[in-house]
Amino acid sequence: MDTVSAEPQLAEPHLLGWLSSVGLDIDYVRAEGNTLYYLDENGGEVPVLDFAGGYGSLILGHNHPEISAYAQRLIASQTPVHAQFSRHPYANDVALALNRIIQRELGTDEYYSAIFANTGAEAVEAAVKHAEMDRGMRLRELADTLAENLAAARLAVFGGAAVAPEAFALVGLAGQAGRVSDFEALSAEIERHNAAQLGRPPVFLTLEGGFHGKLVGSVQLTHNEGYRAPFAALAAPARFVPAGSPEALKETVESERATVYDLVVEDNTVRVVERNSPVFCGFVLEPIQGEGGIHVLSAEFAREIQQVCAEIDCPVIIDEVQSGMGRTGDFLASSAIGLRGDYYTLAKSLGGGIAKTSVMLTRSSLYRPPFELVHSSTFAKDAFSCFISKKVLELLEADGGAAYRTARERGGKLKDMLEAVAADHPDVVKDVRGRGLMLGLEFHDQSGSASEAIRESAALLGYTAAGYLLREHRIRTFPTASAVNTLRFEPSLLLTDAEIRQLETGLRALCVVFREADGARLTGTAAA
Repeated sequence: MDTVSAEPQLAEPHLLGWLSSVGLDIDYVRAEGNTLYYLDENGGEVPVLDFAGGYGSLILGHNHPEISAYAQRLIASQTPVHAQFSRHPYANDVALALNRIIQRELGTDEYYSAIFANTGAEAVEAAVKHAEMDRGMRLRELADTLAENLAAARLAVFGGAAVAPEAFALVGLAGQAGRVSDFEALSAEIERHNAAQLGRPPVFLTLEGGFHGKLVGSVQLTHNEGYRAPFAALAAPARFVPAGSPEALKETVESERATVYDLVVEDNTVRVVERNSPVFCGFVLEPIQGEGGIHVLSAEFAREIQQVCAEIDCPVIIDEVQSGMGRTGDFLASSAIGLRGDYYTLAKSLGGGIAKTSVMLTRSSLYRPPFELVHSSTFAKDAFSCFISKKVLELLEADGGAAYRTARERGGKLKDMLEAVAADHPDVVKDVRGRGLMLGLEFHDQSGSASEAIRESAALLGYTAAGYLLREHRIRTFPTASAVNTLRFEPSLLLTDAEIRQLETGLRALCVVFREADGARLTGTAAA
């Protein structure tokens, strides 16, 4: 299993060394279904059961035969990849197919406009950029309205209109209603206040535990401070809200809310009214947090988010990169909890395990066409990726959505097994979470283990556990990025009962290793 070449290791050599230290540095040479293969010392193939599933990218499995054959036909027919800045009907076909599915799940007839990208993080950044363009345009519209109303109020005062006394108190001034000099002081204070409020940077709301990518903008929406902190100066920070806490959400919104003063003339009297200023760029969230530890957003808190965002005119940006594409038993995991997005991001399984593609969808009523002139991507919307994506959607929708039913049934059986393991080992397993084929099993902290080797590995427990499962049971899985005690399981729809039993055998053996503090067995070393 030692696959490190004698040549200099220049492609992420530090990561390769770390993988080697926990026994995950395998050179896989073939893949099909839920199985990856590497070569033993004699050149024979060794199968490994893959529950990592490309971090959710393989809802149809490795090298699905229909997709692979279709991809070969596309390449053989010399399908253009680089035909940018031309008509792309195949991209529109994908957008239409996505809309038909989403409209059905949401029970709406509103369309979502599509912007294509290459990765999930890019789709998230496109959504955030579009939301900020929309916010900027609304800010300019508001500023114009305020200026027009101020000019109208000034003319009214010069024409003899009175200024309501409470107007001065509202902005913190003492004055006499009806005097032009007092009005000029009032208008100056209003203009100063409004300029400060309209010039505030955007506020992003998101959830604690969330993961939305590691690009310049998306990393600031990712809760793990280790990913964010080195780049904090490069993008606007987000406000993180604990999931399931309506009180914290409301407190956060109130602390960040921006209001401006508007002048209105009623019955020959000038009055000051407060209006909300669009400071909130978007609420970015995952309906099921993947990298955060497979935490499912509750329907109750989803309703709270929807209501609060409607009140403050903040768009809801739903990151379905890992949870979407039918993985949870619905095309959108958010639809099952009644959450409707103004934006959706999809990626991973959209490419069928072959193409690298993603899409950002925006409600047509919010869509800003100028965005298409300021945002682009060289490899986005290419014919090969679009044709593959369309094929994926056809396979998911075939037979009346049989794929979604399969995800629910197979996921239910897998979860039942995980819960049975947890019930038999409550001292080792802390929790089982998730829905459909997006599940997680969390171990109790092992920093107090009687084994020195286990204590030393406790900070990265999931990776050591993954190394054990690979070495001893030929099972491939990983912990989630920000919850290292939680192993994730995201197999394809092809998951069999035998594969579930193989995982059960490995997990039960792992639980015994932890219970017996058998550090030598866990790490594959002689010393415990």
